[in-house]
Amino acid sequence: MTTSLPSLVASVSGKSLVGLTILAQATGGDSTAQLKQGFSTAMGILFMFGFFWGVIKIWSGANAISKGDADGKMGIVAGIIIAGAAAIMGALFAIFNLSGATLTPSF
Repeated sequence: MTTSLPSLVASVSGKSLVGLTILAQATGGDSTAQLKQGFSTAMGILFMFGFFWGVIKIWSGANAISKGDADGKMGIVAGIIIAGAAAIMGALFAIFNLSGATLTPSF
């Protein structure tokens, strides 16, 4: 039984094709380093935005508490979690001895 390429592509969703493309690029040694550097840069940008978003959440939670709103405490906790997400995930990977799977964010 032969399978033609168009029917194979039609049966695979667009998201799967993106995943296959990334895996195909990660097979070589040099391209793997480039892929890791790209993810590292993307993580650095994501962590910068997350840190500023967390600071704004903490600030708005403190402002809500000063106005007498009881939900301000949850805003502060959410802001701490958002701003410290990189440190929290790094600690979890270290606890479960998966330090080799972590990337250092670059800016």
